[in-house]
Amino acid sequence: MNRTNNPKLTPLAQKLRRDMTKEERHLWYDFLKTLPVTVRRQKVISSYIVDFCIPSAKLVIELDGSQHYEEGGMASDRERDQALSGLGFRVLRYSNLDIKQNFDGVCEDIYGTCDTSSVVRLAGDAGRHLPLKGKAGRASACMQCRLPPEGKLSRSD
Repeated sequence: MNRTNNPKLTPLAQKLRRDMTKEERHLWYDFLKTLPVTVRRQKVISSYIVDFCIPSAKLVIELDGSQHYEEGGMASDRERDQALSGLGFRVLRYSNLDIKQNFDGVCEDIYGTCDTSSVVRLAGDAGRHLPLKGKAGRASACMQCRLPPEGKLSRSD
């Protein structure tokens, strides 16, 4: 069995993709989907299903509801984070309240952590500042999106 994908969890991951929480949907459609890198939703990694994963940056993004702040939830999260770190992933956690009250800050934090320049080789003027698509782009004045002028990306290997 591939240690980064437990096929028994795939049906549950598919169901979770269909039934995203309001906060997950907001982050996905209004920000993550606009990034110039591949972002996976409800991705199976080892024996876990992570909310979002940016494989090229080895980054996992988790949105936490209130159950994560109870003693048992916090212990499970620590164990999960250690396991994912052991596989080389960095884990970012945000509360649902962060998504509701500080969406732009969450987006900027993810974008800065992702550092798309290290996973995407760009043609053209990579230093230009362009607004992001979607609500996140309209809400924040400008984030360095690093898209080439013609909008084409070439992946670096």
